[in-house]
Amino acid sequence: MPFIDLAAQQKRIKPQIDEAIQRVLQHGSYVLGPEVAEVEQKLASYVGVKHCVTVSSGTDSLLIAMMALGIQPGDEVITVPFTWISTAETIALLGAKPVFVDVDDATFNLDPSKLEAAINSRTKAIMPVGIFGQTANMQAINSIADQYGLPVIEDAAQCFGATHHGVKSCSLSTIGSTSFFPSKPLGCYGDGGALFTSDDELAEKFRYIRVHGQERKHYHPMLGVNGRMDTLQAAILMPKLEIFDDEITLRQQVADTYGQLLSEGDSVRCPQVAEYNTSVWAQYTIRTQDRDGLCMELGENGIPSVSYYAVPLHLQPVFSDLGYSAGDFPVAEAIANDTLSLPMSPYLAKSDIDRIASVIRGVLV
Repeated sequence: MPFIDLAAQQKRIKPQIDEAIQRVLQHGSYVLGPEVAEVEQKLASYVGVKHCVTVSSGTDSLLIAMMALGIQPGDEVITVPFTWISTAETIALLGAKPVFVDVDDATFNLDPSKLEAAINSRTKAIMPVGIFGQTANMQAINSIADQYGLPVIEDAAQCFGATHHGVKSCSLSTIGSTSFFPSKPLGCYGDGGALFTSDDELAEKFRYIRVHGQERKHYHPMLGVNGRMDTLQAAILMPKLEIFDDEITLRQQVADTYGQLLSEGDSVRCPQVAEYNTSVWAQYTIRTQDRDGLCMELGENGIPSVSYYAVPLHLQPVFSDLGYSAGDFPVAEAIANDTLSLPMSPYLAKSDIDRIASVIRGVLV
């Protein structure tokens, strides 16, 4: 049983994928070819913003977003300790300081009630993350950011396609950022990412920065990176985007089935989606006090599972100079210790979900 079943999706749209790849091979424009502009238009329309600028990865999208905002050494950017390292890593790479705020116990996303205390004169941006498929409470975060005149970069690498108060992720703040890593709900066949904004000036900067800061040939008004999306990846994304909403519906059905089978008793805490959100279910992540024992038993039954972010960022050695200690972010630390992600795919069979649930109940009940 695969943890994420990419083969089933490929089988569904193989003719379209093959045709898209062949078109690129025929015209031979492998960097910033016509498919790049085409997928950008489709993605911008899907999200509901003026501009989408594709880039080489979700990590580069965060880096480029902060470069466009002018984040510099000595600045501070607020984010969360329970996420993949690239969120804080990109802040540090620019010489800025990641400032962590604890997460909400129900959604695992930034807790807005703890945000304002972290803001000071050095704060230059806020970067909430949409973990496991749903956005943070962006409405509350934006309200606080507006009070202080701060831009918000929504890291929607795991929640592209989700909605917040009926509005799609990546359109909720100053900048939306996402990843098209293959395991994401909408993924390509390699690395890829995108930036979203309705700000014309920011979009122009994104386009310059992704090509070494180049405005036109032989003219570089700013520093940049080699951050372009390959034409092949753009071509592959388009047939996947065509079935994306259907796959979100299928993911919701899988999540509903898990919930029905695992909700009895108090030994397993099923994931919670905020009433103002929808989730794309990038992961189905439960909480249990016997996480390691359950992981081992699932493995012995041929069922993969993953403990994401088992060491939160404030306790990672690379960030030791920030001065954080164990106990500083108790909610993030508790979640890091007791969460376990189960197989999740639009194509996960009901019989497989039944078997997974049966093993879990056998261990924890």
